[in-house]
Amino acid sequence: MSPRVSRSFSPPISHGEGHLKHLVTDSLVYVPSPPLVLKAGYLYRSVGRGLLVVDIAMAGEQLQVLNALDLAKTQWYHFTAIVIAGMGFFTDAYDLFSISLVTKLLGRIYYHVDGAAKPGILPPNVSAAVNGVALCGTLAGQLFFGWLGDKMGRKSVYGMTLILMVVCSIASGLSFGDEPKAVIATLCFFRFWLGFGIGGDYPLSATIMSEYANKKTRGAFIAAVFAMQGFGILAGGIVSLIVSAAFDHKFKAPSYQLDPVGSTVPQADYIWRIILMFGAVPAGLTYYWRMKMPETARYTALVAKNAKKAAADMSKVLQVDIEAEESKVEKLATEPTNSFGLFSKEFAKRHGLHLIGTTTTWFLLDIAFYSQNLFQKDIFSAIGWIPKAETMNAVQEVYRIAKAQTLIALCSTVPGYWFTVALIDYMGRFAIQLMGFFFMTVFMFALAIPYHHWTLKPNRIGFVVIYSFTFFFANFGPNATTFVVPAEIFPARLRSTCHGISAASGKAGAIIGAFGFLYAAQNQDKTKTDAGYPPGIGVKNSLIVLGVVNFLGMLFTFLVPEPKGKSLEELTGENDQEDRPQVDQQSPSTRTGPATILVILTTITSLSLLSPLSSLLSPPRALKSGTALFLCSFSKLPF
Repeated sequence: MSPRVSRSFSPPISHGEGHLKHLVTDSLVYVPSPPLVLKAGYLYRSVGRGLLVVDIAMAGEQLQVLNALDLAKTQWYHFTAIVIAGMGFFTDAYDLFSISLVTKLLGRIYYHVDGAAKPGILPPNVSAAVNGVALCGTLAGQLFFGWLGDKMGRKSVYGMTLILMVVCSIASGLSFGDEPKAVIATLCFFRFWLGFGIGGDYPLSATIMSEYANKKTRGAFIAAVFAMQGFGILAGGIVSLIVSAAFDHKFKAPSYQLDPVGSTVPQADYIWRIILMFGAVPAGLTYYWRMKMPETARYTALVAKNAKKAAADMSKVLQVDIEAEESKVEKLATEPTNSFGLFSKEFAKRHGLHLIGTTTTWFLLDIAFYSQNLFQKDIFSAIGWIPKAETMNAVQEVYRIAKAQTLIALCSTVPGYWFTVALIDYMGRFAIQLMGFFFMTVFMFALAIPYHHWTLKPNRIGFVVIYSFTFFFANFGPNATTFVVPAEIFPARLRSTCHGISAASGKAGAIIGAFGFLYAAQNQDKTKTDAGYPPGIGVKNSLIVLGVVNFLGMLFTFLVPEPKGKSLEELTGENDQEDRPQVDQQSPSTRTGPATILVILTTITSLSLLSPLSSLLSPPRALKSGTALFLCSFSKLPF
């Protein structure tokens, strides 16, 4: 099919590289006139205040509808998609992390022991189930809905996950009976299916946003969806603060020391239910808008092979006329590069290392990230930042835990996400992920090695500051990039499935972190462990283990390619033909030098700023020099 001429300019020009008569841009043919610059296979042409940059070779093969999406300016529909997909992640984070705010309250209400010196706590097996069952459901949901998103389409499955989240959020606050076993069994049942719905949101939201975005700011758009998770964590803390403060004002109660039974008022049973059920509100508000979103053009054209519908849908979204190129879609469908399956040798050859990279880095990250998030309250209690449980009543304890987690989210978690959004398309995914893992390692060891120093009362604020930095660099680092990259580097027909596999690997790490840290962080002295728990390795050694995990994540980051600035089809090779040279999908040259230099400078500067925090950081002063040498050595590599 010969391309149509949309408009023409004259006269044709030559720039020493040969006479250029026709140029394909946005899949329309122009006969251009100055000003125009042809350089290294790209055309740079002034368009109003902006600069239109077109890869001539790629534009000739790319479908019009996909090329239009790649080169589209940032428009209102981009922000609409971010909000619609992001509210799902807001709900996901709220639901997954709000449980950590109420577990101590559940222990006081349902596992009180008369005559005990300390308030009741959840038994080890119950605590593990309550904290981890939603993660198990999430893992299953990521695999199932990820696969289903490639079979049925992104939009078709998107509504199912949201309905499941709304129903199960409400049901989590209900109980079939008032006995502890009945309450916990009901809670765990509905939290599993809540997690199942949440799991589906991971691959679908990431895939939808990546397929809607333009290639220039795709990373920022996907990261912005994930950044809503920070607001979800923050909202969980704020809702808990409001609810607990209101109940504490209305229903006064003495501390546990003064009155063990009276310290937990009967109305406290409503607190945890209200907090958990509130998660249904943001999810329910976005259902209508999710159903209004059209199917992504990449799924419709490349997977469903419906060129007319893809062109019609995106014509409405972009408000431009786009030709339905049915013959080109049919031709692409017959190419060997667009037919291999997930378990084929061709997939292993092209994307095997990519999948290993995305799964291992997400797995290692979530071991550290979820153990820190779910058990902040235990760490803060261990260092004395939260008062001892027996000095508070049940409602006050909820308030103090929520206050601590809200401060951490506000000062480190949320800013970290948005630093990633701002810089990901400048620094690149690789540099941000490597930097994040590196600093998480450094700060975790800075907490662990001199752990006794931090437990002393004058030094507790220093512990909280450095602990906050680990969250900041988790989110301005691998927690965001491990979500972004799998949505970019796999073919459209396998994109949702591969993202689901990567995310499920992460949740496997989260389960290990949730269950493992629960036992590992117990005191080595049997007389000082929580009731029902065997001796563990202690908080100090647990933090050292997490530091090693973060270091391994930094090493496995080298398996992940850099997608910055490329179209999805260029990354996956879906436009490749057998007689065309294929793009090197793991070319280290895409990992830009300036970003690496920025990593080095940030490392040296940050370690220099941290050294005055206390005398304990004099050992890391040697680490500071070693760090600079280490980073300078790998900066000479061609990334």
